[in-house]
Amino acid sequence: MFDLSAAGWTDTHCHLHDLEGASALLNRATEANVNRLICIGTSAASSASALDLARTSTELTGVDPGAIQLFATIGQHPHDAEHGIEGIVELLASSQQVPRGLERPPGSVVGVGECGLDYHYEYSPREIQQRAFAEQIALAKTYGLTLVIHTREAWEDTFAILRSEGCPEKVIIHCFTGGPEEAQTCLDLGAYLSFSGIVTFKNADDIREAVDLCPIDRLLIETDAPYLSPVPHRGSPNEPAFVAIVGEAIAALKGVDIDQFAFDTTTNATEAFGLSS
Repeated sequence: MFDLSAAGWTDTHCHLHDLEGASALLNRATEANVNRLICIGTSAASSASALDLARTSTELTGVDPGAIQLFATIGQHPHDAEHGIEGIVELLASSQQVPRGLERPPGSVVGVGECGLDYHYEYSPREIQQRAFAEQIALAKTYGLTLVIHTREAWEDTFAILRSEGCPEKVIIHCFTGGPEEAQTCLDLGAYLSFSGIVTFKNADDIREAVDLCPIDRLLIETDAPYLSPVPHRGSPNEPAFVAIVGEAIAALKGVDIDQFAFDTTTNATEAFGLSS
């Protein structure tokens, strides 16, 4: 049983399987009062790695099995949409699913994604990204899982596809990088907004305005480790321990108590992903 009243921070989006030295990273996370991580898949291979890490994290040398909990998502990133989603379809089908409506214990699959649209790089053609996104929306509905969305320079099409396909019950806009207008549209669609270390960057005024707009009960925090390290760690690899820095920065922006904000965002993560409590 996870005691929410004693909860610290939850990193709702990290690519821990992309980082070396998992044991040391997890121990540094617990030292920073970070005790729940969502390990995100971006392909069949990385999703399998994320799930394996979530299932075996208690076996890592030196990691206190009671100090931290890991969960996983399975998804195909828009960068790799041209490869199709057959691999993640097979992985979802073969992974042991928690029945719809029940709380999901550590080591379980809690979401589909990250998936979505990225028109900044366009490593995959737009029409293929759009098809893969729609297919993963359908997967989230089929399995009753939370949809984790990546969208970059593609707001209009992201919203159009969500409306045409119909949103799953729980949707998270990962690493939110829009302004107040995009934030309000996401909220109107019923989504949670997840903010990363970008909120600490000097030129991120639009994102800070979105933070101000977002109700606390719809707000999540993340690292996107090993990417997007917050100030003062820019230029070095990000890690889950740094989600505490993100949380403290947003608590200051919102003018709320840090401990209460840690509790609130962990409660939000519990509800957004259907985690055991």
